[in-house]
Amino acid sequence: MKKNIVLLPGDGIGQEVIAAAKEVLAAISDQFNHTFTFDKQDIGGTAVDKHGTPLPSQTVEACKKADAVLLGAVGGPKWDQLPSHLRPEKGLLGIRKELGLFANLRPIKGFDQLLHASPLKEEIVKGSDLLIVRELTGGLYFGKPSERRNNGNSVVDTLAYDRYEIERIVDKAFQSARLRRKHLTSVDKANVLESSKLWREVVEEKKTAYPDVTVEHVLVDAVAMKLITNPTQFDVIVTENMFGDILSDEASVLTGSLGMLPSASLREDGIGLYEPVHGSAPDIAGKGIANPLAMIMSVALMLRHSFQLEEEANAVEEAVKAVLKDGYHTADLKIENGQLVGTKEMTNLVVERLSSKSATESIQSCYV
Repeated sequence: MKKNIVLLPGDGIGQEVIAAAKEVLAAISDQFNHTFTFDKQDIGGTAVDKHGTPLPSQTVEACKKADAVLLGAVGGPKWDQLPSHLRPEKGLLGIRKELGLFANLRPIKGFDQLLHASPLKEEIVKGSDLLIVRELTGGLYFGKPSERRNNGNSVVDTLAYDRYEIERIVDKAFQSARLRRKHLTSVDKANVLESSKLWREVVEEKKTAYPDVTVEHVLVDAVAMKLITNPTQFDVIVTENMFGDILSDEASVLTGSLGMLPSASLREDGIGLYEPVHGSAPDIAGKGIANPLAMIMSVALMLRHSFQLEEEANAVEEAVKAVLKDGYHTADLKIENGQLVGTKEMTNLVVERLSSKSATESIQSCYV
């Protein structure tokens, strides 16, 4: 298989974790006989400095031609005082919109070796394994008008959705639930918002096409509470843009570190943008101590969702588990009696596990 991947390192530690992703993909390429080509482009604050915009036109064009996109991180205090249209985050929102990436998938799973790092009690977190499916290109973040009025003393933001936008994300959530434990929690605020009332209507209509999936409707405030009191009750959660943004960040505490959370942003044809949930962490950028595992697991999501390479995706995820089980950890993680390593060392350990797995399987095949 030959695939072209656009790399968007962005800002801060984005540069370092993208380098880790390339190393892992090189190992996958060697072991599974694939060819991955890379095209590095600018986005975020780095793009502002070089091109005067957080999303240059050449970046957009390159991404539109790619088979998938890997993004490191955007943002940092250096650009905090810029006008809103020049903020690094506008580059991320813009590329999602340009590529039509309407579905954001955030798998959240507690690793046994890291349960102690969560602020929640281990007995609450243990067994957590959920997927948040967030609508990504509509709602409050994109609605018009969004402006200040009355000499800046009044403000308006618009939460707007068309039915088709809700239908396609709900379908994606039902499809995801079918691949997991067949339980879907639809999150809204239907007791207050008209947009949520339409959302709930669409879910009710769609569920007839997925009779094998159990569906429940839960208000967003109740889900926020249950995520930290009983997270194991959830399988797949689907919700609109802003609710999904907040809930997915809240759920990140289950893992004990943002450095363990990958994400995928997809459109209907499978083309996607893959990025770690963590930010650019400018305070540790360039120090070689960033956790690359969320980026590496985002690579696994890319292999699975955009390239349909399930065996390769599983190999990456199993390599990450093996490294953690052996007690290796970066500074953001704390494994009792473990060994602290940096970004490059952690990446090399994952690559070594991938290589040793391939070698073991080759030896075993000789005796079949």
